[in-house]
Amino acid sequence: METAPKPGKDVPPKKDKLQTKRKKPRRYWEEETVPTTAGASPGPPRNKKNRELRPQRPKNAHILKKSRISKKPQVPKKPREWKNPESQSGLSGAQDPFPGPAPVPVEVVQKFCRIDKSRKLLHSKAKTRSRLEVAEAEEEETSIKAARSELLLAEEPGFLEGEDGEDTAKICQADIVEAVDIASAAKHFDLNLRQFGPYRLNYSRTGRHLAFGGRRGHVAALDWVTKKLMCEINVMEAVRDIRFLHSEALLAVAQNRWLHIYDNQGIELHCIRRCDRVTRLEFLPFHFLLATASETGFLTYLDVSVGKIVAALNARAGRLDVMSQNPYNAVIHLGHSNGTVSLWSPAMKEPLAKILCHRGGVRAVAVDSTGTYMATSGLDHQLKIFDLRGTYQPLSTRTLPHGAGHLAFSQRGLLVAGMGDVVNIWAGQGKASPPSLEQPYLTHRLSGPVHGLQFCPFEDVLGVGHTGGITSMLVPGASEPNFDGLESNPYRSRKQRQEWEVKALLEKVPAELICLDPRALAEVDVISLEQGKKEQIERLGYDPQAKAPFQPKPKQKGRSSTASLVKRKRKVMDEEHRDKVRQSLQQQHHKEAKAKPTGARPSALDRFVR
Repeated sequence: METAPKPGKDVPPKKDKLQTKRKKPRRYWEEETVPTTAGASPGPPRNKKNRELRPQRPKNAHILKKSRISKKPQVPKKPREWKNPESQSGLSGAQDPFPGPAPVPVEVVQKFCRIDKSRKLLHSKAKTRSRLEVAEAEEEETSIKAARSELLLAEEPGFLEGEDGEDTAKICQADIVEAVDIASAAKHFDLNLRQFGPYRLNYSRTGRHLAFGGRRGHVAALDWVTKKLMCEINVMEAVRDIRFLHSEALLAVAQNRWLHIYDNQGIELHCIRRCDRVTRLEFLPFHFLLATASETGFLTYLDVSVGKIVAALNARAGRLDVMSQNPYNAVIHLGHSNGTVSLWSPAMKEPLAKILCHRGGVRAVAVDSTGTYMATSGLDHQLKIFDLRGTYQPLSTRTLPHGAGHLAFSQRGLLVAGMGDVVNIWAGQGKASPPSLEQPYLTHRLSGPVHGLQFCPFEDVLGVGHTGGITSMLVPGASEPNFDGLESNPYRSRKQRQEWEVKALLEKVPAELICLDPRALAEVDVISLEQGKKEQIERLGYDPQAKAPFQPKPKQKGRSSTASLVKRKRKVMDEEHRDKVRQSLQQQHHKEAKAKPTGARPSALDRFVR
């Protein structure tokens, strides 16, 4: 008689399911289970008797089976929503007392807003409206981000504040240097260059480099913060003006005969002989245009990106030696000997506007950074500030004892005037307000007559060129304390400067877009559009954009007879005629309602008026 084999001998025992089961990965919020050692207290033995430790599956539970076709696990049709109680709290279990993004004040957001939502397009298509809505949403999000990042602008502008009854104009530069820190005190210096003066100077757009040229041929460029000299040459010819181009690597010098271009090592790159007898230079950074005013009365625009003269305009006002640019719209302001100031654009052969400013010749012109105010001085010893927002009327006037020969505005709206060997500075209420000419803010006396003035960008420094050399003055509250690192970075490297040049060239604004109001470029010129449409109709003999006549579609089963087609055409024509009559009646009623005087008593006969 055969006996059943014992499980321990011939038949292999079944493996325990708990031992063969794959270990579940531990999450970071779960506690780590440490295996027991010899010294530790042993846990319950893992055998068949302790199967109650495993979670028991209910009998009626829905079991998901893996699909053999797709590797994705099957999901029930209506999954049960599971809320994590720890979703609103961190790892420590504490809840956030301020959930959601930080609120932003509406006034701060409106300061960075660039789209006027009150102006809507009346008859716009659905696609155009959707694009405008997307643009408005993106602009609103950008303004909110800019308002939040305003907290990172830690620097604030500051001004000199005297004690009770103290006049800030009596505070000299030695007192300011003694009161400020060492780094700021190093920004005040004097360069004694009497043998080559008088000097004209110019700061780069980043405010880091300074270039100056003397009447006797001395030209130099340096990093004025570290006092490191970049180049120094003598051109052996009179230097009338000097300007940095789009970067500190190129330098334009107006010499006695022609216009010369140098690099930052003092090597001559170009000699432009079409620009001869140049007296003043202005560079338009966003258009890459170098504007030159000459003794012959010509205003010339040179595109430095391609080396081509864009326009040569005859001002018909004699010698041109007073010129300034409007940073807001890149319009050139020229001062003439008959007391007028003319505004020029390379797209027009005639001046955009003419302003009668003084009873004598104009000696100096300056425009603030917002393009709102213009300061002029003339031979009649008058200093005037004009409003450029369409009125061109003087806002304030002051009579100076000797008259101002040179004017300049700072980034924060301060106005400086050079009168002989004295420099006066006037301050206003803020950046968008005109300076008050009643009481000067600062006064300084130099060792020689002033020949050039300019505020340094992003630094409370005023550079003055005179017959004795160069003087760097400290003017608290003159410049913008925070700069845009992507636009004008004083600490950029050589690689960053090269990348910025490529980007600026790709975003160059054409010279034809220079006008008085840049906002008009985004609007439609309805008058020119209608005139062009009329000329096109006269040339072709018909309107190519006219609506095509209605052509009924043919129908089946004999319903496209000639009579039915004519009937359908006449029905459409009658409907269009009714719409035109209805619109004309509405316009007529609207005109009558406007023409009817307000406050008149209604009459019973008004119902018969048609």
